[in-house]
Amino acid sequence: MKRFASALCILGIAGLWPGPLPAQTTPAASRASKIILDTDIGDDIDDAFALALALRSPEIEVIGITTAWGDTSLRAKLANRLVKDVGTRPIPVRAGVRTESKSNFTQNQWASEGAAAPVSPDAVEFLLEQARKSPGEITLIAIGPLTNIGAAIDRDADGFRKFQRVVLMGGSIRRGYGDLGYAPDRGPEPEYNIYCDVKAARKLLGSGVPIFMMPLDSTQLLLDESKRTMLFSTGSPLTNALAALYFQWVRGTRTPTATLFDAMAVAYAVKPELCPVEPLHITVDETGMTKPTTGGPNASACLSSDPEKFFHFLLPRLMESTARSAN
Repeated sequence: MKRFASALCILGIAGLWPGPLPAQTTPAASRASKIILDTDIGDDIDDAFALALALRSPEIEVIGITTAWGDTSLRAKLANRLVKDVGTRPIPVRAGVRTESKSNFTQNQWASEGAAAPVSPDAVEFLLEQARKSPGEITLIAIGPLTNIGAAIDRDADGFRKFQRVVLMGGSIRRGYGDLGYAPDRGPEPEYNIYCDVKAARKLLGSGVPIFMMPLDSTQLLLDESKRTMLFSTGSPLTNALAALYFQWVRGTRTPTATLFDAMAVAYAVKPELCPVEPLHITVDETGMTKPTTGGPNASACLSSDPEKFFHFLLPRLMESTARSAN
């Protein structure tokens, strides 16, 4: 699981990229918003739920999926298979920058049966091509380590700024892993998606693209047994796929209950009132700590959410037998 992987990531050290932040806006609700999902699907299970929610949300149009961290080609095969098995329209999937990683690819067996993703354009060029093609129209949802994003900024910072916004699952502002608000406050700690690639996180925060951050403070959303039973008993192609992936994750981690961190980033892109944000100036130190400091806002962060409202939003969508059309 992500919170146990700190020794497995290579930390980067770099200075912040200073720069003004454009006014932070959300897309108009009158038509489906274009999104690209950048994901490290295959280790923890929450990425699969985030992708499933995106596929079941008519408010957004998934125009591409890019995979990040570790064996990105195998992750792309998993994403390809999930998209195909749930019967949605074809969606481009591109493997991202491959890195050294010893994280536990718990869903390896299911992923290995997927189709390989095209090798050209690579994920980094795909991100930039789409941003240039539809300037100011695409939300990039980042739910893994930020290596692809850092590489895209290095390759073409002006092109990257054509993204409308980045919705990020990452960071820890006031609460760390396992802090659900019941025990005494233990304070923040380095969060996986940030500390895996500190340099890339700093580049994103200095990019000038509006950033909406869903940190540990608001994303520790437990999929308990009653919710799992209700969901998996639906028996649709989507819930069957999620069940198979879930139990491979359980077998690989010996953990019965998943935390759906990443699904909140997609939920926010669809329904932002589920996780109200506030502007902050955030810096990232050498250990991956995301610290609010003085200065003009460079991100808006959601520091609290209502798990019941989240699951009342999530579960009905996942239990639908087919994808809905946008109104």
